[in-house]
Amino acid sequence: MLIKGSRRYNLRHNTERAEQPDFGRMINGQGVGKVSQLRYGICRMSFNGCEVIAVHNALVYLKKPCPLGEIAFYMERFRMLLGFFGCNAYKIGKALTHFGAEYERVKDVSDAKAFIVTFWTKRPFLSSIHTVFCVREGSSIKVYNRYNGCSVAQMCGSFEEVVGKRPPIAIYKIS
Repeated sequence: MLIKGSRRYNLRHNTERAEQPDFGRMINGQGVGKVSQLRYGICRMSFNGCEVIAVHNALVYLKKPCPLGEIAFYMERFRMLLGFFGCNAYKIGKALTHFGAEYERVKDVSDAKAFIVTFWTKRPFLSSIHTVFCVREGSSIKVYNRYNGCSVAQMCGSFEEVVGKRPPIAIYKIS
């Protein structure tokens, strides 16, 4: 018997029971479409799947796509409080390495063409965190999965517009 919210239960749900997002395509809006019904930890990905989606989008960008259910299954080992608080942002690099992506943990994104960033949505420790995958396009930054209910990538004029005025929690420059 599988326990709801366990790694194996979620793998089964995400691969056999739920409809899959289009393979090899970027995901935006974790609260809309097929991705919202997938599970991570004790919740649906619409609530806590931003780190998994950011890794997925980075792999698609690098032309190394992997099914979202497999990425979620691997990253379940890094979930926080049974996944209620999503994934440990400091372990995203392990997932990138596992799936064959090269990255560098950095503090500044000025020379990064593509990166994953985790940041506080409001006040540190009193709000939630969010993780997004970003690609620099000229002087703008294209942000994937910027908002829960927005199904298109958002353009931001600066890094500060992406993360706000607070320092980011973790940044992974994708090579």
